[in-house]
Amino acid sequence: MDIEMEVKADALDGAFDAVLAAEAVDELKASVSALKAQLDAQAVASGRLPLDGAKAADPARDAFVERYLRRGIDANLVGLVEMKSLSGASGGEGGYAVPREIDGAIASTLTSLSPIRRIASVVQTGTSGYRKLVATGATEAGWVGESAARPETDTRSFAEIAPPGGELYANPAASQAMLDDAMFDVEAWLADEIGREFAVAEGSAFVGGNGTNRPKGFLSYTATNEADSVRDFGELQYVASGAAGAFAASNPQDKLVDLVHSLRAPYRQGACWVMNSDTLARIRKFKTSDGAFIWQPGLVEGQAASLLGYPVVEAEDMPALAADSLSIAFGNFRAGYLVADRGETRILRDPFSNKPFVHFYATKRVGGAIIDSNAIKLMKFAAS
Repeated sequence: MDIEMEVKADALDGAFDAVLAAEAVDELKASVSALKAQLDAQAVASGRLPLDGAKAADPARDAFVERYLRRGIDANLVGLVEMKSLSGASGGEGGYAVPREIDGAIASTLTSLSPIRRIASVVQTGTSGYRKLVATGATEAGWVGESAARPETDTRSFAEIAPPGGELYANPAASQAMLDDAMFDVEAWLADEIGREFAVAEGSAFVGGNGTNRPKGFLSYTATNEADSVRDFGELQYVASGAAGAFAASNPQDKLVDLVHSLRAPYRQGACWVMNSDTLARIRKFKTSDGAFIWQPGLVEGQAASLLGYPVVEAEDMPALAADSLSIAFGNFRAGYLVADRGETRILRDPFSNKPFVHFYATKRVGGAIIDSNAIKLMKFAAS
């Protein structure tokens, strides 16, 4: 009897142990699942993919696209958008700051379509009063004997650069029927449309903008034929083409060589040409004395064509050839020109102004200015 009781007690203890083990396994699985969910949430917050590689849902972007862009429902939206974007989202009358994913898509389109932005130095700033200090002189140095007196050297002087800017805007429109269509990718469409409209306005401003409620383009600065050592800070140097409104009649490529070497050697690392397609078409016909073209196409797909060994950037906002025109620029624009982006893109949905179309009024503050006038050279189409 005692032996039978002991056997039953052992079986009961084994059952209890099995239950406890099963519960422990369940608790472990729950802990692992909770940890994975926490890591996935952190991955979404930091912009990484979740552990299993699938794209996690983004509540801020979904709310912005499905509720605000498609249907115009803005109740309880501001908090979601501010959570995913940055602070500064305003109410409906001022527009909502777009989520980072859409803002990133707009920035990508701008970079690919805006030629000067692609080669210039770009900074992000949270204020319209951005300032940059630039050294304008060289530090003096000299040689002395071991026991000779050390004369005092001049210190470098600095100039403060405050890129002028303004509010860049775009106003693409879609029909309500398009927005109601679930297959219509309103997010990609909006980012592409805004990016393209921004790029057109930027391209003009970065080249010839006057600095009033817009960036100051590099062609708006004073241009002289003085060398770097005597020219005032903020003035650009030009090289004359040899004829008014045209290249020189004989050996026109020689002036292009002069333009390249007017730029000091440190700046030539990373330099490029900037001109419109009509000017480039003329240059592509230039040949050396042995009959070789001085323009060379890219050897692989995606590689820029080169002129005298430097890449060519086509900017249709560069002026056409005319008397005294500054139609060609050569220089290191990353060292010479600064683009200042302030904050994020904002969008205001407007379904009332042009029914049955829905307009998306997008705004963004952008500034631009020259920061090193020694880094950019120009060709002036004049006899001298």
